[in-house]
Amino acid sequence: MLYMVIETFKDKDEIYRRFREKGRMMPDGLNYLSSWIDTDFKRCFQLMETENFELFEQWTANWSDLTDFDIIPVMTSQEASEKI
Repeated sequence: MLYMVIETFKDKDEIYRRFREKGRMMPDGLNYLSSWIDTDFKRCFQLMETENFELFEQWTANWSDLTDFDIIPVMTSQEASEKI
């Protein structure tokens, strides 16, 4: 299943420092697909994939001191068209 993860940064400088030092720190089974950063460096929009939503709890625990998360199940436009 696909998820749009919206991260709202509390401290962007510290987020990028930790990312450079430790990477994404994602558990196996939670897959990063792509991301975009807003032009103010305040939010990150990530497309991720997993069959186990509980893996988000493990991943977000590594970052919750520096960012707030909104995790939204999404589907492709083609999938939505087929369902409707």
